[in-house]
Amino acid sequence: MQTQTLERMESDVRTYSRSFPVVFTKAQNARLTDETGREYIDFLAGAGTLNYGHNNPKIKQALVDYLASDGIVHGLDFWTAAKRDYLETLEEVIFKPRGLDYKVHFPGPTGTNAVEAAIRLARVAKGRHNIVTFTNGFHGVTMGALATTGNRKFREATGGIPTQGASFLPYDGYMGEATDTLDYFEKLLGDKSGGLDVPAGVIVETVQGEGGINVAGLDWLKRLEGICRAHDILLIVDDIQAGCGRTGKFFSFEHADVVPDIVTNSKSLSGFGLPFAHVLMRPELDKWKPGQYNGTFRGFNLAFTTAAAALRQYWSDDTFERDVQRKGRIVEERFQKIAAWLTEECGIESSERGRGLMRGIDVGSGDIADKITGQAFENGLIIETSGQDGEVVKCLCPLTIPDEDLIEALDILEASARQALS
Repeated sequence: MQTQTLERMESDVRTYSRSFPVVFTKAQNARLTDETGREYIDFLAGAGTLNYGHNNPKIKQALVDYLASDGIVHGLDFWTAAKRDYLETLEEVIFKPRGLDYKVHFPGPTGTNAVEAAIRLARVAKGRHNIVTFTNGFHGVTMGALATTGNRKFREATGGIPTQGASFLPYDGYMGEATDTLDYFEKLLGDKSGGLDVPAGVIVETVQGEGGINVAGLDWLKRLEGICRAHDILLIVDDIQAGCGRTGKFFSFEHADVVPDIVTNSKSLSGFGLPFAHVLMRPELDKWKPGQYNGTFRGFNLAFTTAAAALRQYWSDDTFERDVQRKGRIVEERFQKIAAWLTEECGIESSERGRGLMRGIDVGSGDIADKITGQAFENGLIIETSGQDGEVVKCLCPLTIPDEDLIEALDILEASARQALS
């Protein structure tokens, strides 16, 4: 396998190619193939970007047809037929059935672009600077988003420039199951000497992906919404990794019957792995002046096309979300079994957690998690870790994964844990 040019020319900042040092050539749904012809089952799926699998044929056909028609590919923020089709589909398939009323902002095409736009919009709308964020949260690595990201590894990469404009509070469960961490938030808001500047907004992941598959309780999320309403604070849900069906609902906050003021989406939004992001906002929050937040790639017409196709294909009724929830229960059961074996037979205190098909096994140690995922790769499964020390083995398989591939992958993972630790 020829990797010399790649190793010589690509920056040392690369990560995934270190864990999976092969050259991939093609992919279909939940399977990747390297240039030797070996297949791997994909439990990474572009870090949650390929919820509908690799090269989904129905979404791909919409893209091929659009290209063949000489449709607009790049158009700044021009009005295009592809943009109109996407917005009409989003409204009819997603917003109306859920009783949502949002305006849509297309920033740059990445998740961190969406977060930057969301927190800046909150400041513009409320005339305040502070953004409340939570321990173990991950919202991106540009300077504004990084200020709301907890992991020291990313924060220290600024070269000593301090991140500003955010206050960290404990996420649900951070202080143990017996403590409702929102008591602390509410206490600070009511204390003029508490040291917390009244925030413009609160940004939260309902399930923290990079933070270790930490799951916010539904009651906690509902209470957080109530606190924001009571104190005139905007609730921003970062649904970049947890959205687009990953938790078993299109929006992860649907489980808690919460309606955020602002929502960020990216990753699987295009449905095909194409760069695409948007910010959803209550109409009265659209305080932007023309061009106040701009960029060359504001709305990618190829992504509009594939995103609309994905919405029509998978979200016109509840069939797909029910199937994701069913598969999530399969993964949950097997992860619980693996965690129990690690705890009881290996003396490694482990636990399963997650929601839908966003699940993980906390093995308490990055070294142990690396041993398991490394062995899994040798056995034909691509799976990554997350958490502050990489201690959580993390499932982000395509939501469209066939049952036989899902079971085979779980068999590989279980066998790999036994090989690595027995």
